[in-house]
Amino acid sequence: MSSTSNTKSKAMPPHHYHHHHQVPCTRTHQIAALLLVVGTFFFTRLFDRSFAPCTTTTLLRASQNQFFGPHAWPEQGYGSQLSLKIYVYDAAEIDGLNQLMYGRDGKITEEACLKGQWGTQVKIHKLLLTSRYRTRKKEDADLFFVPSYVKCARMMGGLNDKEINQTYVKVISQMPYFRLSGGRNHIFVFPSGAGAHLFKSWATFINRSIILTPEGDRTDKRDTSAFNTWKDIIIPGNVDDGMTKDGTTVVRPLPISKRKYLANYLGRAQGKAGRLQLIELARQFPEKLECPDLKFSGPDKLGRKEYFEHLRNAKFCLAPRGESSWTLRFYESFFVECVPVILSDETELPFQNVVDYSQVSIKWPSSRIGPQLLQYLESIPDKEIEAILARSRQIRCLFVYAADSEPCSAMRGIMWELQRKVRRFHHSAETFWLHNGSIVNRNLVEFPKWELPMPLP
Repeated sequence: MSSTSNTKSKAMPPHHYHHHHQVPCTRTHQIAALLLVVGTFFFTRLFDRSFAPCTTTTLLRASQNQFFGPHAWPEQGYGSQLSLKIYVYDAAEIDGLNQLMYGRDGKITEEACLKGQWGTQVKIHKLLLTSRYRTRKKEDADLFFVPSYVKCARMMGGLNDKEINQTYVKVISQMPYFRLSGGRNHIFVFPSGAGAHLFKSWATFINRSIILTPEGDRTDKRDTSAFNTWKDIIIPGNVDDGMTKDGTTVVRPLPISKRKYLANYLGRAQGKAGRLQLIELARQFPEKLECPDLKFSGPDKLGRKEYFEHLRNAKFCLAPRGESSWTLRFYESFFVECVPVILSDETELPFQNVVDYSQVSIKWPSSRIGPQLLQYLESIPDKEIEAILARSRQIRCLFVYAADSEPCSAMRGIMWELQRKVRRFHHSAETFWLHNGSIVNRNLVEFPKWELPMPLP
């Protein structure tokens, strides 16, 4: 067919060839092209609908595989590499910062502050000092870290609430880069249940800053929460180093078959409804729920080894809210390989962009604490419990405060979260700029010439 056509083409004059093909063939091509487009459109829609469920399932499966390999942070919205420069303020460079770390008399020690809930203030600071992402030049920094051991200093009598408030304001007034950004690129750590409320005037001075805290909600005790899900970062609680280190730990997990109790709650009542309900439930079902009268001070104080021996002796570790919505028992349970059961409706959890907590824990309504809870836990086969614990072992490294050079650690997770907060440009209500890009204050004084201390809101 094509050879015949070619022969005819050669025999005809050029103008006849052009006229012969332009009129009927072009119209035919147009109709054919239109039919092709319409057919492709409907076929594509049909094809997409036919395979959509399969594609979605595949994507979900892929995301679950990524969850079970926390060493790789999500590509979307992050990039494949950490690119971060953090300046860490030195205690000697700002008047008052030394007091926020070591108390008014300088008698608070780092060693004393490493323990307890406030230990993360020290650990994060120390790990940042040796981090590959630390910069010594303020002008190169993406973010600025303000070290403070203030929770520890307060608990040990080194500072009172009034002193804490006044000293924070004094320190902030001496930070030009804080003024430049309105605090948006400055990082503060508040490691306890009180969160940023430890600094009474936080809402006035650091309401735009990045706050690292295990506490996501305090609206039950305050008119407003100091946690903002868009700028702040939830960090893991400070688990005893003896349980998180590699090799021999304080205690080893028990085989599921050798655990005496179905569930346990290890903590004080503190007059909290949920905790009181658990204590009463343990009285009704002592063979299923262990809820001992623990002493955390005095001559009968429970040692850390004994505490973890109790904790590991149940299949499920109950974690009700206390003074605040978060509880350290949630994190501790991962290291004794006990399935955590969250009984705190408002709790926030760290690194939710890589951890699917429905795969490694249970969250039960705090309004339904009672026999129904124990019946539900009892219905879960040991095989499923073992599967949950196997997944938990893969992600618990994210709760260990180790160097950010480790492929999986709390610090590496925090670094990835901080990278999301970095902005190329920062400004505040008190910064202005001119046609040549120079940054000035209200008096049109260029940034390098700003004088200290600077008035703050």
